[in-house]
Amino acid sequence: MTSPTPSAATPPCIICVAITGSLPTKDNNPAVPITIAEQIESTHEAFEAGATIAHCHVRDDEGKPTSDPERFARLKEGLETHCPGLIVQLSTGGRSGAGRTRGGMLPLGPDMASLSVGSNNFPTRVYENPPDLVDWLAAEMLAHDIKPEIEAFDLSHIVQATRMQADGRLKGPLYVQFVMGVKNAMPPDEPIFDFYIETLKRLAPDAQWCAAGIGPAQLTINEWSIAKGGHTRTGMEDNVRLDRERLAPSNAALVRRAVDLCAKYDRPVATWQQARQILGLRMPVAG
Repeated sequence: MTSPTPSAATPPCIICVAITGSLPTKDNNPAVPITIAEQIESTHEAFEAGATIAHCHVRDDEGKPTSDPERFARLKEGLETHCPGLIVQLSTGGRSGAGRTRGGMLPLGPDMASLSVGSNNFPTRVYENPPDLVDWLAAEMLAHDIKPEIEAFDLSHIVQATRMQADGRLKGPLYVQFVMGVKNAMPPDEPIFDFYIETLKRLAPDAQWCAAGIGPAQLTINEWSIAKGGHTRTGMEDNVRLDRERLAPSNAALVRRAVDLCAKYDRPVATWQQARQILGLRMPVAG
């Protein structure tokens, strides 16, 4: 791996935990949190371990992905109660619904929501994000004062996000997540990773970035992003294992692994207050 460039002021690293996702089941790993109560408990442990963003999906009574706003509302309320200060990020991903149902939870006004601005291949299908739906989701996020996390599965998604900022469809500064390791999409390739960083800095100099690695790529991408001065994502949505031989015992265990990497590269782990300041998010009102 290319060595990081020394910096006089090492920026704090925001750790995002993707707690559940749409695909992992308890057959994959019994520790995957499925119910609302399980998700709240798992997120609380991850929050105490150092995560300051929770990327959230919800499941129905059969454990299948859904965009049900009522379930998102219960999860959001529970996280805000038990993890005060945590940044709650709700998913508008395409595995949980179709069309505008994907944004049905946005009137809840979470701190953040994921936004994919273009389509790409997934392992067995096309992840469709047509321009009219992207524009509607972006408009809803503007209307409800929600900061998007741009999910960049391809270089074109970075370019499109900067265009949307330039014409006012997205409010800057951008927060862009590089997603690598999805089969049939962008592989975990370090020269490509470096080009992503370079391109984003050139097109949106004030943007912040993070990165997520899927499956075996998780640890690699965690290390690259921390070493290169960005933020990072971990959690059971992306990877249910610590390594080939061991299942992850919890989301918190994956967060602690990222925390250890921060120590390795002399990156302080961002507190929730620092994370909110870095991302330009409102501070929670004291109850």
